[in-house]
Amino acid sequence: MNKEQKNQMIDSLTVLLKENPHFYLTDTSGLSVEKTSQLRRMCFEKNVRMMVVKNSLLSKAIEKTGNAVYEPLHDTLKGTTAIMFSAVANAPAKIMKEFRGKGNEKPSLKSAWVEESIYIGATQLETLAAIKSKNEMIGEIIGLLQSPVRTIIGGLLNKKGGEETAAPAQA
Repeated sequence: MNKEQKNQMIDSLTVLLKENPHFYLTDTSGLSVEKTSQLRRMCFEKNVRMMVVKNSLLSKAIEKTGNAVYEPLHDTLKGTTAIMFSAVANAPAKIMKEFRGKGNEKPSLKSAWVEESIYIGATQLETLAAIKSKNEMIGEIIGLLQSPVRTIIGGLLNKKGGEETAAPAQA
């Protein structure tokens, strides 16, 4: 890779880091070509973009973003690094857990930038997988808001002219 290609890659990575609200740095070393293809397929199905990057180029791209909060990520750039970009905060973590649940030791989490916070170390995978996505949170809030209304409507439907009826409340 010549200097011009490296600069293009740094610029491309800088744009991806700025445009994506969540990204995970992972270690995929030791995965066979077949296993790597399976992992990439899982990522594709969940709208997660995965790419293997050179640590030095990613480090320069992190610096080029001008975002000082990314600084702790530099310490995790050792060995083979694959970066996963996602619009959904917990999607890469769930993919990693599912893939590892099939008897694979990798990918392991190096670090992640999720919900404007940095998570470092493989021990953070469970925490990241448990983060609720925006749609999950909206669904829970709607469910909580509907609960009191359902109770009132159910109570009104069960009373008819002061008499109790046996009709069940509609959800």
